[in-house]
Amino acid sequence: MSVRPGKIPCVTPNPWDAEAATFDDEPDHGLNDPDVRAAWARLLLPLMPAPNATVVDLGCGTGSLAVLLAEAGHDVCGIDLSTRMLDVARKKAQSLDIDFRQGDAADPPTGQTYDVVLVRHVLWAMPDPDAALKNWVKLLNPHGRLILIEGRWFTGAGLTPGECRTLVKAHRREAEIRKLDDSALWGKEIDDERYLLLSRSRP
Repeated sequence: MSVRPGKIPCVTPNPWDAEAATFDDEPDHGLNDPDVRAAWARLLLPLMPAPNATVVDLGCGTGSLAVLLAEAGHDVCGIDLSTRMLDVARKKAQSLDIDFRQGDAADPPTGQTYDVVLVRHVLWAMPDPDAALKNWVKLLNPHGRLILIEGRWFTGAGLTPGECRTLVKAHRREAEIRKLDDSALWGKEIDDERYLLLSRSRP
């Protein structure tokens, strides 16, 4: 599930169930604004392999990115701990064949490998980021791509690009950082550091 910048989730079962009804009010969560949706499509679709790529969206929340990628022709699995978030995601995806599953993003309940592992605003909130990354890299096929969307929030929480790169390079050879400072992605001007990390290399 995409974590609201600067807010650390409390340690309770399904802590994000209470957020499900209003989660998509944030422009980058719901992608309801056509301009914001188009900005995310311009960002993510060129990073995908050929159509029909297999993609797992870890911490998928209400499924907005999963739906975006499935509409582009990819085979998407979305995993989130919150049952209510997944209820919203399934309603969005009624006309699409998306495999939504309940489970912990840190240790995803899947036995298959994927062309892309996509994780947005989740790594920074993991109690053990290194262990989570180890599990995520295991989900990649030999030519798989790891895509992380992270930030160092105005509150001081989060991960700097350097910290994120160091974590990833403990498991992958490549870790390319791209700044995400285009306000179109967020539906508003931002005053913190947001970025995408792309790793195309094998371990």
